[in-house]
Amino acid sequence: MNTSAPRIAAVERNTKETQIKVSINLDGTGKADLNTGVPFLDHMLDQLARHGMMDVMVHANGDLHIDAHHTVEDIGITLGQAFKQAAGDKAGIYRYGHSYVPLDEALSRVVIDLSGRPGLEFNVPFTRAMIGTFDVDLAHEFFQGFVNHALVTLHIDNLRGDNAHHQCETVFKAFARALRIACERDPRAVGVVVSTKGVL
Repeated sequence: MNTSAPRIAAVERNTKETQIKVSINLDGTGKADLNTGVPFLDHMLDQLARHGMMDVMVHANGDLHIDAHHTVEDIGITLGQAFKQAAGDKAGIYRYGHSYVPLDEALSRVVIDLSGRPGLEFNVPFTRAMIGTFDVDLAHEFFQGFVNHALVTLHIDNLRGDNAHHQCETVFKAFARALRIACERDPRAVGVVVSTKGVL
């Protein structure tokens, strides 16, 4: 593995329900270019870029006249596809990452394994069904889409919180931090895939 090679990818996904363009740079500076049509999701993806120290572009045109479900899920799918491409063979990285993030009364923990196997445990007892116009069920749909296509194992636990906005924001910030840690290059494992199988 070339340890100086840029870890970047761009993916387009076009269906009858959504048209999505995503690009990602895992070694970025936290820049975000977001236009999903779902303002709260833009806010959450901005957290992903800034706290994950990755450059993220997401432009989406979806059937929002129905609701945001297809748009949010398909963004998760497309972002997962882009992440998988950018991560490459995952040689020389830490592979595992975890983070605890508080925001006032809310606290969330996210643990990730860039395992090559999709798995999601999502335990977020939102205190209300809507954050503004954003249906909180869509947070799960986003992460399920991401996990299925990034091929990662992801455990998300909101440990406490009274404010649903705070709950969701701590989840996305902790996800960003955990992902950043897992993707970091390990100077003691240059060119080594951290798995007894030899591949991830």
